Amino acid sequence: MRVPDVDPEEFIPLPATGRRVTRERHVRLGDVTSRGRARLDALAGYLQDVAAVLAVGDPPRYRDVVELTTFCSGSGSRFAERRTTLTVAGRVAVEAVALWVYVDEAGRPARLREWFFDLYGEAAGGRQVRSRLRHPPPAPDATVRSWPLRVSDVDVLDHVNNAASWAAVEDELGRHHAERLPTRAEMEYRRPVDLDEAIELRTSTRADGVACWLTRGDDVCTSALVWFA
Repeated sequence: MRVPDVDPEEFIPLPATGRRVTRERHVRLGDVTSRGRARLDALAGYLQDVAAVLAVGDPPRYRDVVELTTFCSGSGSRFAERRTTLTVAGRVAVEAVALWVYVDEAGRPARLREWFFDLYGEAAGGRQVRSRLRHPPPAPDATVRSWPLRVSDVDVLDHVNNAASWAAVEDELGRHHAERLPTRAEMEYRRPVDLDEAIELRTSTRADGVACWLTRGDDVCTSALVWFA
C-alpha cells in the first residue's frame, strides 16, 4: 500500500538520544470498525487524544498488540511537537505528529519554561516548529447535518474531547466510504467545543478523499482531511 506523499520534515526519525516513552495497547472490540480496522478516533485515543496528522501504512486490526513510541520532536515559543510511531509485530503501522500547546493555570497559552527543555530538549535537538493552520474553510457544496454531542465526549477541561472529533470523521467514512482505506488523515483544532453547543458536521468528497468540518454556525471548531489508498 502506498502512503500519500508526506513532508519529510513532518515525520522526523526517532532520535538516538533523549527522552522517549514506549507503551503497548491491545486493539479491542470497541476500537475497530465492522471490518476490523482500528478507527481514527481510537488511534487518537492511543495517542492521548492529540493526533493531528496520521500516516497509515497497514492499519492495526482487531486483537493486534500495538506498541507506541513517542518523543518530543520540536518546539515553538508556546507549543511543542510530538511524534509517535505505532508498530505491530515490528512493522510500522501508523506514524503520527501533533502539537501540544502549553497553558498556564488559567488555561491561556504560555511560554515554555526551562524545565521543559531540561526534560525534552535533547530529543527535540533544537528543531523549531510552526503552528500555522492550513486547512480550507467548508466547501460551498458541503453536505450539512446535525452532530449530537454526548456527556461521554467531554473531558476534564469540560470541553468535547479531541478524539470525539475523530469519531465524527469515522461516522462519515463508515456511512459513505466503508470500502475505502484511509492512508493519511489530518485534523486541526480551532476552538473548544462545549457540550451544550449546537454543532453541525459538514462534509465534502474530494477526488482523493474526504474533508470534514465541525462547525458552530459559521465558526469552524475542527477540520479534518482524509486521503484514501
